[in-house]
Amino acid sequence: MKWDEMRQSDNVEDERDGSSSSSSSPVGMLGGLGAGGIAIAVIAGLIFKVDPSQILAFLSNNNKVAPAPQSLVKKPSNDRDSAFVKSILGDTEDTWAKIFKQQLNTNYQAPKLVLFAGSVNSACGSAQTSSGPFYCPADKKVYLDMGFFKYLEATAGNDSDFARAYAIAHEVGHHIQNLRGTSGKVRQLKSSSNKTKANELSVRQELQADCLAGVWGHFTAQRGLITDRDITKALNTATQIGDDYLQKQSRGGHVVPESFTHGTSQQRVTWFKRGLDSGDIEQCDTFANNQL
Repeated sequence: MKWDEMRQSDNVEDERDGSSSSSSSPVGMLGGLGAGGIAIAVIAGLIFKVDPSQILAFLSNNNKVAPAPQSLVKKPSNDRDSAFVKSILGDTEDTWAKIFKQQLNTNYQAPKLVLFAGSVNSACGSAQTSSGPFYCPADKKVYLDMGFFKYLEATAGNDSDFARAYAIAHEVGHHIQNLRGTSGKVRQLKSSSNKTKANELSVRQELQADCLAGVWGHFTAQRGLITDRDITKALNTATQIGDDYLQKQSRGGHVVPESFTHGTSQQRVTWFKRGLDSGDIEQCDTFANNQL
């Protein structure tokens, strides 16, 4: 992945000074180990040949976040991690600015991205490493724990780049949903829905973010910044982060479809590939499809 050829964004806020601290969770995050953290642990384990148990142990210990080694949360100047994040965010900004102008005839408003280590406060509440990357619609910011990203780099090396880029693109997808009013509509519908229906709405929202990440990948691939190998890895990754797969791993093979919040492996592959193949934001309307 040629991330060093991408333009670096100026919309990154670095809060890796360890000053934020709280044990509560932000709106939209799962209790204990968040889906984002589990997903990236599975990515590292299955795609990059890293033992997922090592990463899960790093992320949680009886629902408490294990502190990252100081060498992983130390804030160096102009470090590779921040350069990587700025480059990926910059590329999403350039890509979505063109898409919004060409496909939606409007201007794109880029999100801010906050780098943190250990814990952070947001307008949606506070979060820790176990939440994984997340987007807060209240302040229009993406939050990334850089201690965990640094851990991935230490264990998986440069092969972790596209997994991290995918995580950023997915959260930017949630920002796009917020800009287009989708997030607000989903929140409103959830407030008057039972748990099963609310989970179904969450699945559609997450699959749409996967599709939007694929749209970004479509145009990035066109410019030669990601390779066929990166795309193959992304599709392989999508097969390993579905709710059905994760539940089988964590519940001894038992799957509860009505509890899904992100979609099955097949659904995640289908919608990511739909965006990747088409490059068309309108192809990502998961809410208009009866069959996901």
